[in-house]
Amino acid sequence: MYSAIVFLPLIGSLIAGFFGRFVGARASEIITSAFVLISALLSWVAFVRVGLFNETDQVQIFRWISSGSLDVSWSLRIDTLTAVMLVVVNTISGLVHVYSIGYMTHDPHRPRFFAYLSLFTFAMLILVTSDNFLQLFFGWEGVGLCSYLLIGFWYHKPSANAAAIKAFIVNRVGDFGFALGIFAIFFVFGTVEFDAVFAAAPDQVGKTILFLGQELDVLTVICLLLFMGAMGKSAQFLLHTWLPDAMEGPTPVSALIHAATMVTAGIFMVARLSPLFELSETALFVVTLVGATTAVFAATIGLVQNDIKRVIAYSTCSQLGYMFVALGIGAYSVAIFHLFTHAFFKALLFLGSGSVIHAMSDEQDIQKMGGLRKLIPYTWATMLIGTLALTGFPFTAGFFSKDAIIEAAYAAHSGIGMYAFYATVVAAFLTSFYSWRLMLLTFHGRSRAGPETLAKVHESPLEMLIPLVILALGSLGAGILFKDLFIGEAYDTFWSGSLFAAASNEILEKMHHVPVAVVIMPTIMMAGGFLLAILMYKLAPGLPATFARMFRPIYLFLLNKWYFDELYDFLFTRPAKRLGRLLWKVGDGTIIDGIGPDGIAARVIDITNRVVRLQSGYVYHYAFAMLIGVAVIITAFMFWDLWSGGMK
Repeated sequence: MYSAIVFLPLIGSLIAGFFGRFVGARASEIITSAFVLISALLSWVAFVRVGLFNETDQVQIFRWISSGSLDVSWSLRIDTLTAVMLVVVNTISGLVHVYSIGYMTHDPHRPRFFAYLSLFTFAMLILVTSDNFLQLFFGWEGVGLCSYLLIGFWYHKPSANAAAIKAFIVNRVGDFGFALGIFAIFFVFGTVEFDAVFAAAPDQVGKTILFLGQELDVLTVICLLLFMGAMGKSAQFLLHTWLPDAMEGPTPVSALIHAATMVTAGIFMVARLSPLFELSETALFVVTLVGATTAVFAATIGLVQNDIKRVIAYSTCSQLGYMFVALGIGAYSVAIFHLFTHAFFKALLFLGSGSVIHAMSDEQDIQKMGGLRKLIPYTWATMLIGTLALTGFPFTAGFFSKDAIIEAAYAAHSGIGMYAFYATVVAAFLTSFYSWRLMLLTFHGRSRAGPETLAKVHESPLEMLIPLVILALGSLGAGILFKDLFIGEAYDTFWSGSLFAAASNEILEKMHHVPVAVVIMPTIMMAGGFLLAILMYKLAPGLPATFARMFRPIYLFLLNKWYFDELYDFLFTRPAKRLGRLLWKVGDGTIIDGIGPDGIAARVIDITNRVVRLQSGYVYHYAFAMLIGVAVIITAFMFWDLWSGGMK
């Protein structure tokens, strides 16, 4: 069963990719979607077997690499953490496949698109079922490749190509650290197998390693290098710049890769490696710091964005920051719980925005929308549910998981924990404001679209609406249904050792005893953000423009995303271009070509060509040359004799 879960999407990808032009676009859509949906159904079966009955397993596929002391098998690690991720990946992917049948109906390259979607699903499944660091890295790079292919799917658009390249390069920065971390794992432990490394890790506590000329704590170095990869893949502060630009890809890509699956790879990796991170307080401190900073930083940018997909993209950045906060304070199950619930309502919001874009003839600017509630009521209703869940409205999915993270941050009772608490509380207020801003500008008030666009507005087809309804149900019920399993009384039985917590880690117990004011604070922030949005975009719609004029520097600072793109362009892109031009023009052109092809080599060729002309083939030319030579020799001897006589 587990092999089928992993390899069915690969089979569908191969059929659509290699035989799509022969079987046709419709067959490609049906085959790939059917295989992923079967994989999703089997994933839920695995979730019940593993999560409820603790039937863990390890499936060895084949022996992969054997070189010296490196012996790696391709195995599937089946435990509760894997089962949760299988459900998330395959369920969201299956719904996105079905949604894409309606969304991409007019695209001439549908077989290629569905091949990429299924290939991405396979790569993500390899990542979450990995039993060693090398297999983890294979899946890690596989989803990076598929992300590049899907973001740049509309390759005729320069902006899509640029966004795909940017995503690939920024992720390479993080993956460089990730690869160094894996090298360090093998150097220190002599193996890349998870179980062997986890068993030997306590013996490395307090030991050091020479890194960058300094003797540093070995486990801290390893964890921070691995976390660099998580920062890139999960678009955290400093390595976040690729995620908003990735919205250039088709909307189903945004829902699949940049909301529910690929960007959660970093969360999964840190949770899987909890036996290592638990042994380094410094690494956990950095994880918490980066997560909390990202949560509030991304939320501030989301306040003023006008592209409907970019608003949701920055929301994704912010929510991933929440998850890293939970990981950093040791509440690993809380982080995975939010990952689980977030997958439903964030995929819902992305696919709902795709339905809006589909209805608005590809318009994405919410400033040019308005009044769509009555024109596309089903899309409005599902996006309303997604917004309620994202903002943490009581008893929705986000209410249980996001509020748990805020409570856990307070319960940590540490300096970094309090920083994370205040950051996440502020982010909750900002999230509520920009989420309701999006809803009000898109669906309510007067329409700001042109008459031609309004005349074409229509509700999406069933292939797009059915996934929205299913995701809406998940956004409403995933929290209340699974809270007890993930973070409640059934916690120990459910996780059964797939997440590690040190004996001193009592965060799950402490979070249930925080003051009432802390418990209700997220709800207060949610209500405050909603009321402010109503005031500014319903009761006094002139206020946003007034504030933008009054605080123009701040407005431009947020609108330009804290000028990170400009800063990186100044610090890295332009110097790299100048260095490249210097090496090209001076190094290659002037020095290498000047001395080589255009210098010595050119002179040799020139002289050779001139000498070759002397070989005319006529005897009288050669006789004349011989006479000239004899005359020169005789003349030379004559002058030599005269010079020698004079010397005597």
